[in-house]
Amino acid sequence: MSSSDAGLKDTADKNTASAVSNFIRDIIDEDLCTCKNGSRVHTRFPPEPNGYLHIGHAKSICLNFGIARDYKGLCNLRFDDTNPSKEDTEYVDSIREDVRWLGFDWDDREFFASDYFEKLYQYAVELINLGKAFVCDLTPDQVRQHRGSLTEPGTPSPFYSRSIEENLDLFSRMRAGDFPDGSRTLRAKIDMASPNFNMRDPIMYRILRADHHRTGNLWCIYPMYDYAHCVSDALEGITHSICTLEFEDHRPLYDWFLDQFAELGHPQQIEFARLNLTYTVMSKRRLLELVQQGLVSGWDDPRMPTLSGMRRRGYTPEAICSFCDRIGVAKRDSTVDMALLEHCLREDLNKRARRVMAVLRPLRIIIDNYPEGQIDELHAINNPEDQSAGTRMVPFSREIFIEQDDFMENPPKEFFRLAPGREVRLRYAYFIKCESIEKDTATGDIIALHCTYDPATRGGDSPDGRKVKATLHWVSASHAVEAQVNLYDKLFSVSDPSDTSEGKDYKDYLNPYSIECMNGCRIEPSLASAKPGDLYQFERLGYFCIDSAGSSNGSLVFNRTVTLRDEWTKIKKGKK
Repeated sequence: MSSSDAGLKDTADKNTASAVSNFIRDIIDEDLCTCKNGSRVHTRFPPEPNGYLHIGHAKSICLNFGIARDYKGLCNLRFDDTNPSKEDTEYVDSIREDVRWLGFDWDDREFFASDYFEKLYQYAVELINLGKAFVCDLTPDQVRQHRGSLTEPGTPSPFYSRSIEENLDLFSRMRAGDFPDGSRTLRAKIDMASPNFNMRDPIMYRILRADHHRTGNLWCIYPMYDYAHCVSDALEGITHSICTLEFEDHRPLYDWFLDQFAELGHPQQIEFARLNLTYTVMSKRRLLELVQQGLVSGWDDPRMPTLSGMRRRGYTPEAICSFCDRIGVAKRDSTVDMALLEHCLREDLNKRARRVMAVLRPLRIIIDNYPEGQIDELHAINNPEDQSAGTRMVPFSREIFIEQDDFMENPPKEFFRLAPGREVRLRYAYFIKCESIEKDTATGDIIALHCTYDPATRGGDSPDGRKVKATLHWVSASHAVEAQVNLYDKLFSVSDPSDTSEGKDYKDYLNPYSIECMNGCRIEPSLASAKPGDLYQFERLGYFCIDSAGSSNGSLVFNRTVTLRDEWTKIKKGKK
């Protein structure tokens, strides 16, 4: 190895020192050692603007932008807008927002496939002139019939032998709008006997009259993905075209197109396994169905695996990027347990979320021996994991609320919370003891509990050393702020909602208990000024955030981001 090559290798080692090695980085390291691509690293993230991005796209975003960052290269954002019938500027805007939210930027390198429509057309004309493309009049069904099968080669189109002049004329007239939609296509001449169906004279252009979100009705023919994608990569100087495994069989076609144009560069296509997540569907078509059929409130429904939905639910970009780093990059498909994603989220929220007290199902407590009208201001810790978060003052009064579940009139042996004659600790406050129960005479429902408190236990400790077995959260009844709380759970009730082995559709597995809307909840007064997106840990209840869509006109709506219970640690220990 020469000294310059050694220097490049050292640079690659330093760039990847903070990143987990994988086969894609190994390829790039080798390319840098051999000075391939002039020692450049240039990737791209190429979404189609036909829906909102989901957690699976996050893996690709982190991979492409992360590689560019770590190798001091570049990453483009390119919209594959070659199918105007399904695309919209709403999706373009949402994709920009999601990529930036994850912490990445493309600077001035935002491109669209539509930027290259004229060039793509001219390259197609060049292929016709080379005798490597022809205009075909077969219908889509006829094209499929001519393609053959896995055991039989295809048969050439009856229009395969059209002259170059006729093909040029017909292709020009296709562009001019002389023919109906779907009546003709432009196809490449490759190999109808190829074992790879993608090489059996694939379609390059189809006739489609649809209003394009950028070019309007300027075009009525549109390039197919396999053709537009590789040429767009080359025009942008991409060095490593990283895509998911479903495009592995398309790689020979990717290479074939670029081999025809000597003046263009030749990026290397590399495939990796897409993200599959339990209790989730990743198909944009299926997610669109959920939205259009009103089965969710929209693309940003907090139960959706879209990045906008996860953001609204309270997921942080740091947690998602950490998750993408942990699952790594592989060559074989696998399914990741949702518990790992939630574990990464809890890890991040544990460090940043402020601890507060909230009562979702209030039960009134009257402390009979507490002076009427007296208010205590008690010190509470904002985050034990972050000393810089400081403390706050929490008001305490004669009447408070606790959770209904924290009291039982006739408790079983293993129940250690409040019960008649039993003493418990109130977080940051005092020991209280239940003396009597007040009930509705008509229904028998519990209206309130009458308790006494020990003033000597202020702060939650007893000077005489007596112990209690439970610590409860609470809020002062006269100071509490009313709020709505949405308890979210998994959108699907089974691990693999795509499983149709029992003749069911994925929508048959929708979880009827995926959301519980709770009104009349009480939260401590420090949350009265909370803003959309603010993150909190409701002590003993889970992590919550202010709903960006539901909170308005002074009302407060909280979404449960994730519970406190961490199933992933049990899975790791083999206890689940």
